[in-house]
Amino acid sequence: MNRIISLKPKTFITLGVLALLSVVIFLWPLFVDPSSALSNDAQAPLYLALVIPLVLAAVISEISEDGFDVKAIAMLGVLTALVAVVRPFGAGTAGFEAVFFVLILGGRAFGPGFGFILGNTGLFASALLTAGIGPWLPYQMLAAAWVGFGAGLLPPLRGKLELLLIIFYGIFASLAYGFLMNMSFWPYAIGASTELSFVPGAPVLDNLHTFVLFSLTTSLGWDLGRALFTSFLLLLTATPVLGALRRASRRAAFGVERSFGDTSLPRHASPDKTQ
Repeated sequence: MNRIISLKPKTFITLGVLALLSVVIFLWPLFVDPSSALSNDAQAPLYLALVIPLVLAAVISEISEDGFDVKAIAMLGVLTALVAVVRPFGAGTAGFEAVFFVLILGGRAFGPGFGFILGNTGLFASALLTAGIGPWLPYQMLAAAWVGFGAGLLPPLRGKLELLLIIFYGIFASLAYGFLMNMSFWPYAIGASTELSFVPGAPVLDNLHTFVLFSLTTSLGWDLGRALFTSFLLLLTATPVLGALRRASRRAAFGVERSFGDTSLPRHASPDKTQ
C-alpha cells in the first residue's frame, strides 16, 4: 500500500482523541444528566454541528502537517470530484448511495490519512453539488471520514481475499454509518410521547433498546439498501479500480522529490562520443 500521508505517532494520538470525541458527539444523549439544559434542548445538535468542523479542521491540519505534494493534492481533487459526481445518482433512492465505494477504495489504495481527508472533502463537495448543506452535514463528514480511515487500516491482503475483505468492510461501514447518523438526530426527531422516543435519564441499555427498535422500524431498509448497493459496486469495481489507483500511485511516486537540474547519466548510459 502506498500511503500518501505517513501518520506519525502523535497523529495517532490526535486521532485517538478525536475517536473519543466522536463517541461523545454521536452518543452523548445516552449519558447526559437529565437535569442538564442539553437534555431538553433541541438546539443541542446544532451546537455540536458548529463544533465538528473546527475539530475536523484541527485534525486534518495535524494529519497533513508535512504537507501534500502537488500530485497528492491532484489525486485528492480527482477522488473528491468523483464522490461529488456519483452522489446525485443514488441520493434519496432507498439507500442506493454510490459514494461509499469511492471512499473505501480511496482509503484502501492510499492509506488511512488520505481516506480520512477524502471522507471530509468528498461529503462536503457533494453537499455543495446536491444542495445538501444543513446541520446534518458535519455529522456526515465526520462519519464518512472514519469510513475512509478504517478502509486504510484493513490488513494488507491481495487477490480474492482482499476483495472479500473490502466487501465485508463495505457492508459493515454502510450499516455503522447509518447507525451513527440515526443517533445524531433520534433524541429530537419524534418528540417525547411515543414508544420509540428517547427518554432523558433512562438507563443506557433501555435507551439503546429503544434506539434499535427505532432504527429497525424507520431506517433498516435504507441502511440495508446502502450496504447491499455498496457491496455490489465494490464487487464490480474493487479489483480494476484498485489496480488503476495503485498504478497511478507508483508512476506518480507521491512524496518523492524530483530534481530537474540533475544532468548525471544513468549507469547504463555512456557519453556521446560523436561530439
